[in-house]
Amino acid sequence: MLKAVGLGLVLAMTAPAAFAADLITYPTSTHEQVPVAPAGASMDWRGFYAGIYGTGRNSASQGTQYGGGIDLGINTTFNFVLVGAEISVEGLTGGSGATSYAKAIGRGGILLGGNTLVYGAAGYGIDTGTPAENDILAGGGLEYAVTDNVSIRAQYLHGFPATGANPKNEVTLGAQFHF
Repeated sequence: MLKAVGLGLVLAMTAPAAFAADLITYPTSTHEQVPVAPAGASMDWRGFYAGIYGTGRNSASQGTQYGGGIDLGINTTFNFVLVGAEISVEGLTGGSGATSYAKAIGRGGILLGGNTLVYGAAGYGIDTGTPAENDILAGGGLEYAVTDNVSIRAQYLHGFPATGANPKNEVTLGAQFHF
């Protein structure tokens, strides 16, 4: 038995190695590079931007509210990583009545292909309605460049009460104009 195992090891070590099949290639008649992404300009995400948006918000004490807002921000990039800051003001109506809400958030995200941004956001919000409350905000969003200086955005933020006891969920859809 020991001789059979030894003979099997010797044969296995001296047998020719099996190789994987070669990659399938297609010869071309030119030396030009084949593009891996569609041609065209991509967004330069660095610098200032301003935007408009529609919003929907839900909370236990104020119910469902809808409205619109404006924002102003600045971004910078490090290769494919974006870091930015933004302030915004919005007016809301419905639910328990009209209110205004101001936010200051920081954003950090990853650029996918130059025209798509996936990001997380965190900051602070001030609600002037009844009851007047302050919130710690956390969430994220997706932004897509439709031209060299216009992008569209969908964002979700959750408001954790800093003062008061009214958590909030907010979704915004809007357009950003980059300078």
